[in-house]
Amino acid sequence: MPRIVGRVKRIPVPEELQALALAPRHLSLLSFLLFDGPMTVNDLAARLEVAPTTVSLLVGELSRKGVLERHEDENDRRRRIVSITEAHRPTISRWLARGAGAWRQVLTELSPAERALIVATLRAYEDAMADEDGGDEDGGDED
Repeated sequence: MPRIVGRVKRIPVPEELQALALAPRHLSLLSFLLFDGPMTVNDLAARLEVAPTTVSLLVGELSRKGVLERHEDENDRRRRIVSITEAHRPTISRWLARGAGAWRQVLTELSPAERALIVATLRAYEDAMADEDGGDEDGGDED
């Protein structure tokens, strides 16, 4: 696992994004928006397993940098939908797609049972790590 994490951390931030000072805490948020599409702050918070106030701060920070934008929900004007700006979407997609492509490549070669075992193992690892740190998903240093 440390080798995998180390490899991911060495993926260079694209030149177009370097001035934005993106930190590791931004990667998961951007990944969810890129691969799962626009969503509310509460939906992002649930997926990231952090408080909505934490996500709201991240969204505000990335909005000020021009990476994210918020739109009124067409079905409920009280809700705001967060998305990656069109200006940054291609660069973020190229950057994060490398990891998604690698997962797709290696998982495609496995049987459905083997893929299920990999996913179950990774979830069990994540759960064990959460148990060790008291489940405090929001309190650690994310940088």
